[in-house]
Amino acid sequence: MRVTASTFSNTLVDQLNRLAVRQYGLQNQAATGQKVSLPEDNPSAIRRILDMQAEASTLAQYRSNIDRHQELANATYNTIKALKTLSDRAGEIATSVDDLKSRDELNVLATEINELVRQGVQLANSSNRGDYLFGGTRTDLAPFVIAEDASGLITGVTYQGNTTLAESEISENETFTAQTLGANTTGSGPRGLITDSRSGADFFNHLIALRDHLLSGDTDAIATDRVNLATDEDNFIIQMGTNGAIQARLETAKAVATSRSESVSNLISREVDADLAQTIVRLNETQTAHQAALQSGGTILNRSLLDFLR
Repeated sequence: MRVTASTFSNTLVDQLNRLAVRQYGLQNQAATGQKVSLPEDNPSAIRRILDMQAEASTLAQYRSNIDRHQELANATYNTIKALKTLSDRAGEIATSVDDLKSRDELNVLATEINELVRQGVQLANSSNRGDYLFGGTRTDLAPFVIAEDASGLITGVTYQGNTTLAESEISENETFTAQTLGANTTGSGPRGLITDSRSGADFFNHLIALRDHLLSGDTDAIATDRVNLATDEDNFIIQMGTNGAIQARLETAKAVATSRSESVSNLISREVDADLAQTIVRLNETQTAHQAALQSGGTILNRSLLDFLR
């Protein structure tokens, strides 16, 4: 085999280049703490990392959706609880009528019931972050509107929301909603909070009927009002139980998403993060090899033909 005069120098340059590239890579790993930063570093690892990063992003969105649902569920629970307090007071008034004979006393109670309707509408029009809670997907419009006469008596309350609930994913192929409908008279779908045709709940109209019976002194009709108000209260209790189940489901979903996020983060770290101690050892070895190659190459290339003729 014929070895030309340039063979050694070409080989030396090639080796020095390889050592320099390796040294640069190890220096970059030591500086960044990452063993993979470019596709050419490890193509298969980059593919795994990109897939896991996409999964981590999806899990982060699930957690964000869950946080939003939890916020809505908490706000909804507080409103339902306040509405039940109004319902309790209305029931007390309806029960106390049996011991009252004075029309003035009945009129005072009627005025209080009228204000309970007004307070109830304010609660049912509660919002969170600018979105109304009980109007279905019509979150930009107050779901309940009061109509009243010239004397300030409320003559009716109209629902102007819809019966569609906003949903979002909390895990793969699982959509969820923490919303509660303000009213549902369709006979199907989610239960309405204020009005629900299947259960017989119709809180505002039942309050208005009680007020009118108080004003007219029709104490016999108030017995029916008590039954109707009991139906409304049962509906509030069911809604509170449903809300509790929703919050428990969200807690579980959040725990699962958090656990998965931590697991994926650890896997990404395992693929990306460099072992600093091992990297420094390899860097020192490479630097030593590079220096030795330079010294030996310099020594050999400095020799001439006269060195061998002596």
